Amino acid sequence: MAAAAVRAVLLDLDGTLLHTAPDLAEAANRALAEFGLPAIGLPVIERFVGKGIDTLVRRCLAHLGSDGDEARFSAVRAAYVRHYAAVNGTHARPYPGVLEGLAAMRAMGLALGVCTNKLAAFSEPLLARCNMAHYFSLVVSGDTTPRKKPHADMLVHAANHWGTTVSSMLMIGDSGNDSAAARAAGCRVWLVPYGYNEGEPVHGLDCDGIVSSLEEAAARLRPALR
Repeated sequence: MAAAAVRAVLLDLDGTLLHTAPDLAEAANRALAEFGLPAIGLPVIERFVGKGIDTLVRRCLAHLGSDGDEARFSAVRAAYVRHYAAVNGTHARPYPGVLEGLAAMRAMGLALGVCTNKLAAFSEPLLARCNMAHYFSLVVSGDTTPRKKPHADMLVHAANHWGTTVSSMLMIGDSGNDSAAARAAGCRVWLVPYGYNEGEPVHGLDCDGIVSSLEEAAARLRPALR
């Protein structure tokens, strides 16, 4: 990868910056309990993360054999939104190397942004509650553009906001959702192996590199930017 051409870095939120699955699982299980449905374990819910609230709720219901009823889905979704608003950020924590990597990238003069399928009503408060909002000049959420990842819209929106080209950006994510969005937009992409990859190991995905942490990502970018 021609790292010297990178002028902006767009990062996935859940599973890349923050370990948010405990909050997501608590909200989901509170919602399911309202309808007499059993709780789902954290490792299972982690595999349901990545394509937004609707997909997460549908996957939970399908896992319990309670899918196919749109009225039930709408009711559980509404309950999930209510509970997630209450617990969002309660248990979320940055992954090792995230804060160090963000600080290093910002010190290099790179523009930093978040690209998440999470709704803005949740993504922006989450970053604030985790004391990370100040690192980013842009947050592209699931309701910012007409289509979410894996479509290209969110990355194109970021490039337009920064007045740059998609080819001068680097996407860092944790799943095929991120790599597909980057490829659709014509953006380079690195993946981390520790996040929420919907059960699909990142080593088999189309990407330009795998980094163990954001601190390593910054270290790989630094020499070419001197």
